[in-house]
Amino acid sequence: MLDKRIVVLVSGRGTNLQALIDAATGGKIPGRITLVISDNPDAYALRRAQKAGIPTVTLDYASFPGKKAYEEALLATLERENPDLICLAGYMRIVGRTIVSRYRYRILNIHPSLLPAFPGLEAQKQAVEYGVKVSGCTVHFVDEGMDTGPIILQATCPVFDDDTPETLAERILEYEHEIYPQAVRLFLEGKLRIEGRKVLVQKG
Repeated sequence: MLDKRIVVLVSGRGTNLQALIDAATGGKIPGRITLVISDNPDAYALRRAQKAGIPTVTLDYASFPGKKAYEEALLATLERENPDLICLAGYMRIVGRTIVSRYRYRILNIHPSLLPAFPGLEAQKQAVEYGVKVSGCTVHFVDEGMDTGPIILQATCPVFDDDTPETLAERILEYEHEIYPQAVRLFLEGKLRIEGRKVLVQKG
């Protein structure tokens, strides 16, 4: 089972990457992270991967003439790696249509809100400003939209009256680190079935 190959795309500090690394090395997911790719050469996530002995590739977005050239380089890198699953972990770019089509229902993302509420950037700030009493996080398949793909798992947490976007983000993050490895495990074990917008989880 450990021949299942996972590629993780990152842009920032990489706490969800770390959760996946810990789950993989701890035998909690039936696969291994074979490559970490970042669009940001300064991403701390790259250091996390290197510390864990995982190969890394940096495709500095600023060094490409535009999105098309960047996406072509990213697709070529993915094709060489031939992953069973691609995980976005704090990856701050919308994945292009060509890559989504090539890896349809093999790309997962974690988002810090209860989708479809508060998609896009600064979801925690959106939640605090809207005045919701409950927030959380969502693992979903990636499609061509922004945080619009079929939902796999969600976790909820309270929003307190004195919360700031930062305090809420930290609370949600704890749940992200729990449900992302769970979703990856379910995927790699073949326990997810998509029917329209619904993702059905096989029991047992």
